[in-house]
Amino acid sequence: MTKLIKNAGRKILVSEIAIALAAAIGLPAIAHADKLGDLYTAAKKEGALTVIALPHDWCGYGDLITAFKAKYPGITVNELNPDAGSADELQAIRANKGNTGPQAPDVIDVGLAFGPTAKKEGLLLPYKVSAWNEIDHSIKDADGYWYGDYYGAIAFGVNKDLVKNTPTSWADLKKKEYSHSVALAGDPRSAAQAILGVMSAGLSMGGKPGADAGKKGLELFAELNKSGNFVPVIGKAGTLAQGQTPIIIGWDYNLLAWRDGLKGNPPMDVVVPKAGALAGVYIQAISAYAPHPNAAKLWEEFLYSDQGQIGWMQGYCHPVRFNAMSAANKFSKAVLDKLPPAAAYKNAVFPTVQEQDANKNAIVAGWDKVVGANVK
Repeated sequence: MTKLIKNAGRKILVSEIAIALAAAIGLPAIAHADKLGDLYTAAKKEGALTVIALPHDWCGYGDLITAFKAKYPGITVNELNPDAGSADELQAIRANKGNTGPQAPDVIDVGLAFGPTAKKEGLLLPYKVSAWNEIDHSIKDADGYWYGDYYGAIAFGVNKDLVKNTPTSWADLKKKEYSHSVALAGDPRSAAQAILGVMSAGLSMGGKPGADAGKKGLELFAELNKSGNFVPVIGKAGTLAQGQTPIIIGWDYNLLAWRDGLKGNPPMDVVVPKAGALAGVYIQAISAYAPHPNAAKLWEEFLYSDQGQIGWMQGYCHPVRFNAMSAANKFSKAVLDKLPPAAAYKNAVFPTVQEQDANKNAIVAGWDKVVGANVK
């Protein structure tokens, strides 16, 4: 099934994100969005918001956090472990169930496959933001336990000072010229970005979305590791610039933000691979043990407001309300022009939550056994 997304006069044909939601068992009453005035008053009494795994160069979060604090004075934003992966975020909730201090996250931003898992485990608090009806039903839990926020595509970030020929396909990464060059932007045993990077590799080898692509992706990375092309270091803007990881596999929006931040030193290419193009949705959720539940709800309202959605766009992420806001002409041409070319998304696969879950299980269970590289 396909879905037409309009982008500043351009049209992108992408696979529709078809998600079968888990059956609800013993659900509490549906949570409704509170009036913002009352919510802000309650949040100010709590006085703080604790977020986790939000690097400032990820999806424009640095500017979004600054804007939130300016809009809602009296609420301190405590930022936990910016480099954490999705699995780390869930573990932070588990480890701090009885902790009302600053180490307990109020909200999480995780890969799609982690939402149903967290709900089933009782880690999430249901809440429906005011813009709930503008979030496609296929990327939200019907009862408000989790909801899609933005998406991007897996891409290659390349240090052009060190890499003469920019790779444009997964097969290219096997070439000898990329010896000691290729890295993932996360640990493939715990970070959604890296897990889906491996899945993208598997898709390029003819794997079907899910466990099949995960296993084939492991095979490709085993080959890269055996040849010495794979670098077992979590790739970041700094490691790319310093030459430790000249080619990094990660989300296009992160790589584009790094490119901007490096300001040509070194020059950097960002390429979505020709085969195996994969787009992925991240989700928002509130911890069931949030010390500051009202501040958490206010944060979600901010993110799904026009201001928050534009903030994600400025960080190169396609926000979940993209279609509705585009139809209402709420994005400026300057913001739209920052997006990657429409052609980059034309054939991208949007794996379902079941496919992502099966892929995640295959990769997490098989990485050490098949690839054998301790990424850190």
